Amino acid sequence: MARLHHVLVLGGTGFVGRHLIPRLSAAGHRVTVIARRRHEARHLILLPTVQVVEGDPLDPRELDVRMRGVTAVVNLIGILHEHGRETFASVHAEGARKVVDACTRAGVARLVHMSAINADPAGPSLYLRSKGEAEAIVAASGLAWTILRPSVMFGREDAFLNLFAKLLRLFPALALAAPDAKFAPIHVGDVAQCFAHALDDDATIGQRYNLCGPNVYTLEQLVRFVGEQTGRKRPILRLGPALSRLQARLLELVPGTPMTRDNLASMQRDAVCDGPFPPVFGIAPVELETTAPAWLTDESARSRYDPLRAQGRR
Repeated sequence: MARLHHVLVLGGTGFVGRHLIPRLSAAGHRVTVIARRRHEARHLILLPTVQVVEGDPLDPRELDVRMRGVTAVVNLIGILHEHGRETFASVHAEGARKVVDACTRAGVARLVHMSAINADPAGPSLYLRSKGEAEAIVAASGLAWTILRPSVMFGREDAFLNLFAKLLRLFPALALAAPDAKFAPIHVGDVAQCFAHALDDDATIGQRYNLCGPNVYTLEQLVRFVGEQTGRKRPILRLGPALSRLQARLLELVPGTPMTRDNLASMQRDAVCDGPFPPVFGIAPVELETTAPAWLTDESARSRYDPLRAQGRR
């Protein structure tokens, strides 16, 4: 019989958390989620065994209060772009240090930490370097840690394929930076399953796992795939290194920040795995082609009816 934990999930209102927390609740674990804005966690509040509290998940005083009675911590906190005081260093590296210190003070030994594939203190981007520094902090903590390093994740609410679906809807042609960058996209549900499994499997303690989907694609192939599924095949203008950097610099000024120069630097390293999916998790990751068409097709249908909804005020 699997052990039942009281799990503190940090970053639980994000993409992975929305898939992980229902799994933990269904398995009978007690779950506490710290949310900066509790109303953004409406989808979690009604789950049995889940408590959502409002607060700053990286405030040491808040962490000390919420660690009481906890037996395991899952740290999902991360950002893709820097904004004001939220820098990669403060959120990833210093955030990991705050979590580790709070676990140590509270005597919570188990920590499952989300990193990223290619995380490296000497990596080509601030994002990858900060993720690598966070891994080093966790690995040196003396806690019973597990680090999961997913490639780019896809799912109905993702910020990856859906971004390209939106761009293909807006523009008659797409200028594409780093078209040959490689990815092995993994479904967010598979990543959530790995986190849930790691909590119950001591064999994962002290291990780092790269998590990739079964197939590798170039960025251009992924954009063409999205175009085919949404019925919006568009000409793709392949940008070389200089124009890619210029585009990234301009997109940093666009609301929503579709891309930054740091994102572009991260793509210097292919987000792929050098071996099979870790057998310890006992799953075969789903293929992009088996799940993505459903919501990409739905997105296309919704956009076609948007003018009618607006006219009918729906």
